[in-house]
Amino acid sequence: MFRLRSVNAYLRRLLHRGAVNRDQVLEQLRVCSAEDQVFDVVGKNKAKLTVNHVSLAVGMLWEFQKEKPQMLRTVDLIKSHPQFLTLRVLAENKIALMDDSDLVDMLYTFLRFNVDPHDSLVQQLVSEAWLRIYRFPMASLSKFAICLSDQQLQNSPLMGHITHIVDQKLSSIDDARILSTLMISVSSLVSSRLRDNLITRADLLLDTMDRSNYNNPRRVVQFLRNIKYSHRPLLEKCNEIFLCNIPSMDAENISIVMGMYQSLQFNNCDFRLAGKQRLTELIDSSTDPFSFTKLFVALAPIVSQEIREGLENTALLLADELNAYQALAIGEALEEIQSRNLSLLNKIASVIQRNLHVYKPAEVARITQALFMLQYQNPELFTKLRTILVNFLQKTVFPYEVTMLTRVLSTLPCPRLDEGIISRVDAMVSQCNLNELNTISFAVAKWVRNDPSYRHNTPSKYVLLLQTLNRCGHERLQTADRLDLLMEELKYISGEWFEEMLVEETMVTLQRMMDQINWRNVPELAHFLTRINHLCPPLMDRIAAVAIKDIDKIHHSATYATILPFSVLNYDPVADELYDACIQRITPHISSFDPHLLVLLAYTFAVADTFPEELVREIFNIDFLGKLDAQLETLPDTLNMRTRLRLMELNRAVCLECPEFQVPWFHERYCQQLQKKGNSTLSPAQQQIHKILGEVLGGINCVRGAVVTPYYYTIDFECILDKQLKAVPYSEPSTLQISDGGKVHWGTSSLESSGDELPPGAQRVAVDLLDSKSFCKNSHHMKGITLMRKRHLEILGYRVVQIPHFEWNSMELSTQDAWKEYLKKKIFKELSS
Repeated sequence: MFRLRSVNAYLRRLLHRGAVNRDQVLEQLRVCSAEDQVFDVVGKNKAKLTVNHVSLAVGMLWEFQKEKPQMLRTVDLIKSHPQFLTLRVLAENKIALMDDSDLVDMLYTFLRFNVDPHDSLVQQLVSEAWLRIYRFPMASLSKFAICLSDQQLQNSPLMGHITHIVDQKLSSIDDARILSTLMISVSSLVSSRLRDNLITRADLLLDTMDRSNYNNPRRVVQFLRNIKYSHRPLLEKCNEIFLCNIPSMDAENISIVMGMYQSLQFNNCDFRLAGKQRLTELIDSSTDPFSFTKLFVALAPIVSQEIREGLENTALLLADELNAYQALAIGEALEEIQSRNLSLLNKIASVIQRNLHVYKPAEVARITQALFMLQYQNPELFTKLRTILVNFLQKTVFPYEVTMLTRVLSTLPCPRLDEGIISRVDAMVSQCNLNELNTISFAVAKWVRNDPSYRHNTPSKYVLLLQTLNRCGHERLQTADRLDLLMEELKYISGEWFEEMLVEETMVTLQRMMDQINWRNVPELAHFLTRINHLCPPLMDRIAAVAIKDIDKIHHSATYATILPFSVLNYDPVADELYDACIQRITPHISSFDPHLLVLLAYTFAVADTFPEELVREIFNIDFLGKLDAQLETLPDTLNMRTRLRLMELNRAVCLECPEFQVPWFHERYCQQLQKKGNSTLSPAQQQIHKILGEVLGGINCVRGAVVTPYYYTIDFECILDKQLKAVPYSEPSTLQISDGGKVHWGTSSLESSGDELPPGAQRVAVDLLDSKSFCKNSHHMKGITLMRKRHLEILGYRVVQIPHFEWNSMELSTQDAWKEYLKKKIFKELSS
């Protein structure tokens, strides 16, 4: 009955022109309830079929298919039916007679039946639609745009015309479904102005639409993902609609939304928790390969080990039924959770190996990476994968594919690198962006290290390629003229090649574009400076000025990235005013922050010796900490561990610097576990300092190493000086041990807190060797975390002596006497002053 009601509803729409002139063929088509009945009518009335008959018949065939679950559709069977060919021929002959709506519907339906885009029918339908495009209603234009996307014509001149029409008629679009569909279709061609206008319009229409329809906000998020633009207010509005609809969402839609959120770095706690609960409810009903694959990909990374093992067992049972793309999805999920289920891995690899011929270059690259990261042992499969990757590399003309294939190939063992690979990469690098050039530099570095002749000299083929990379990188920076595009290329860039070859040129380029810094790109630029650990006062001053002026325009969650370089890199001149502005911005929104982000934000303030009371009290209460625990279970392991560490460090900072807040210290056990996992290996410089300190202080028993303080700071060296500044010997001096691997480390007794009582007037002295991580990359400017550590040790009663690595390893200190004199000056003269 449901089927008949659906089809009749469709017929009423299609036959809306009137019921007076209905003919017998239309009447016969109307009563059809299955595809074979439609084909029977078509076969008996070939000579009588008009354009309306053809439109109706083709439309009904698709309506019948839509009613069936994805797994039960018979598209290929319908497509191969002789009468379907009849409909195709008739449709092609009657294109000129179709009205605009029927023309687009016909094109849309034939593409749903997998008619080849190069088929003359599709080509003529597209050509006719192009001629009429400016008179299409927006609903037809939206559907036509989908058809172009189906044919991979997102960047075609025709899509450019559609983009222009959308720009001209945007204010007249009142349907969220039509707008969101058009947004996706034109996403690769929108300007920043049109992008902003589309976002504004979508924001308005989402408020007026039926909130039970979550497909519209899903398409809006897909648009933001396509243009790589994390517009937080619009994402939050879409997220509210998703949360209302979680109980009715299936595994596929939840998986899609989670994937898009991950791409946009939008970690929403409420959606992850609600999605996790809903996916868990769907486990028992997800028994077919399609739904189970979607469930596994979304749920496996965020559930307990027990549930994960159950999912892996189900995957093992379904493995033989998976198609090529489902096996790829499961394989990547296994990599994400670092599965050690060898039986399942073997099954998935077997399915993949059978289907290698169907995968595209990006998919083969993803397969290779997943299996490599899982340390899968199958030389025969990896040999096949390498051959396929090389073949793809030789044929592709897309820079992003060359980069991706090169990166993956560099991970595979190879006794001798094919000269053709180097030549192909060299030919493409001039078309690569900065991020792609950086990725290729990683691959070249691996090839150089693995080349048998590297121990003698660097082969010229690599030298020439690196020189080309350097030249292309410098040229790209020197010709860059748009900050937003440059920041997109720099977003994930890192590594030795960039730091050694391009970072200085990058800073020059960024300073050249300082007038383009605005409230939209301030957080991203600030985060970039923090990530490369580079202090640039002119840029920092400009960032602060723009942020303070337009703080109300910056999303409250983006204040974290904005203040990051000022806190981490310890840049004071304008920091206080910026911190005050950011605190005022976030205070009304504290309760809407994701728990883990609020912890990271509060920690960043703490490093800068700033403790907003509302922020501290929000974090250190039972309800918040319970919500944080629940969220951490759904986060990736690295972010989970980082957030837990930052919470501990924030707890320590508040206890030491703000005792008036009366926040208890509740990380004792956590810190003890960290201590057990910690590495107390000594560097050569630390061994040297330990020995010389013993000589300076009057004996090795006057100095202890790796001393753990209250609140679990580990000091490199500790000594006690009496009021005459003479060293007081310890009852249990620290001992050095050598491990089986030849590494020097402290004995276990030295990892315990010193319990020696201080004589009257004596003082504890902490001596820390500051390595390069304690300073900015481009200067000897000390970073905020090092200063915070010094503050805390002083609160704990220590006099702190810091030994910068560049002073200890300088040419001036190249003799034993010079090092002794240096330590005497540091310990005695500075402490007595």
